[in-house]
Amino acid sequence: MSCLRKHHCRAFSYIQSRSSYTRSLNRDLTKEATEVERRARALRVLDIISSKSGGASSNRQNHFGFVQEFLQTDSRRFIGSAISDDFDLSRTKNGVSSVLKEVMLEGSSSFVNGGMQQRDGWSFDAYGLSSAVRSCGSSGDFRTGYGFHCLAIKGGFISDVYVGSSLVVLYRDSGDVESAHKVFEEMPERNVVSWTAMVSGFAQEWRVDLCFKLYSKMRDSTSDPNDYTFTALLSACTGSGALGQGRSVHCQTLRMGFKSYLHISNALISMYCKCGDLKDAFRIFDLFSNKDVVSWNSMIAGYAQHGLATQAIELFEVMMPKSGTKPDAITYLGVLSSCRHAGLVKEGRKFFNLMEEHGLKPELNHYSCLVDLLGRFGLLQEALKLIEDIPMEPNSVIWGSLLFSCRVHGDVWTGIRAAEERLMLEPECAATHVQLANLYASVQYWKEAATVRKMMKDKGLRTNPGCSWIEINNNVFMFKAEDGSNCRMPDIALVLHCLVDHMEFL
Repeated sequence: MSCLRKHHCRAFSYIQSRSSYTRSLNRDLTKEATEVERRARALRVLDIISSKSGGASSNRQNHFGFVQEFLQTDSRRFIGSAISDDFDLSRTKNGVSSVLKEVMLEGSSSFVNGGMQQRDGWSFDAYGLSSAVRSCGSSGDFRTGYGFHCLAIKGGFISDVYVGSSLVVLYRDSGDVESAHKVFEEMPERNVVSWTAMVSGFAQEWRVDLCFKLYSKMRDSTSDPNDYTFTALLSACTGSGALGQGRSVHCQTLRMGFKSYLHISNALISMYCKCGDLKDAFRIFDLFSNKDVVSWNSMIAGYAQHGLATQAIELFEVMMPKSGTKPDAITYLGVLSSCRHAGLVKEGRKFFNLMEEHGLKPELNHYSCLVDLLGRFGLLQEALKLIEDIPMEPNSVIWGSLLFSCRVHGDVWTGIRAAEERLMLEPECAATHVQLANLYASVQYWKEAATVRKMMKDKGLRTNPGCSWIEINNNVFMFKAEDGSNCRMPDIALVLHCLVDHMEFL
């Protein structure tokens, strides 16, 4: 791997010089259209977004609320819903629909024989319920899984550690981490599955402090962490940029003998890359002999993230073929992303076309990357034509990339087209409203810009505030724009005032 080491040394001597490309913009529409026609076209998008109802509530229902409502009302409401008949309930003969019908109608009084339900030739126990809940989670049939939660409560199986662990995983996978935590807290006994599921649930929301609090409690319990526990912790560190805590997890994986686990090594590479430590990321990548495509993808994506396009391309074109690892769609996405960050239009086109030559069909993410690359360099009409030629329906991300590029390069009318398309897909997107208002303002269409702003206010739309993280002494502090809730804000303000005073005297 000496060639890899030499390659890594060159990574930090990245040359900023880039080839200059012609920025051709097709402005025939702008030249030919009169001011009246322009305004008429501009107002089309205002008609679109003003006709949409604001404040649309999410269809997602509180899962625990569903369970409580279910238990307090007629259970026959559940019977009409679609329920799969292929769950592996222990010794079930009549199928899960009949099980739920009869048990939910009769209530918990029929649960006898030490937790085993028996009637008319069928029976199930805690193992059967746990298996059914897991099947619901793996198939994404969460509503049926909530029905089994009701069944577990009625049958007295809710205290079983396997049923409880399966429910924690179910709620976590459905995106309802709070309900998962409630089930977890009510479990009288926990195993490594329930602990790890809860840690990974908070990791999905980048709540690294809660992840480590749970991990600390887990170490004090009778359950020992496994390799998946450490993968979840590393995921939390990756999302929040907690490099110090990530290093601590790395040390513990070595101490507990997980050094040779491939998925932990891949998680470490991703963590170090996302936290900005490419040197340690490459060291792990270089020393690990059994690299798979995920390892290569993580390292290429790390270089792309930090603008080291030359190193990402060299890994892809020179080192990866020598390893015998075949690139997949994610590999090409990483290379295209590196081209996008570095503005390598020619190379981006080449790798995009190379995908089909190698039998890989470009997906929306690949098209989005190339559209953004073209748009950043002012090739807006080429980007628009690419969107129109996409064999699948373009998503809001693609139109959003074009809209941003149009604003940067001042192509108002292509930008309005992009705004129309994106607002048709996401009429409640606050960011699109803001970009459109700024686009109008850039050509002094003050009335239209004010109309968009008023629509945002009437609908109650607000952009998500920007946030940043900083790690001090292994503690991660998050700051949001216009947020004064930080308890150290007076101290922070005092330091800022001192810095301002100091700069005024320079």
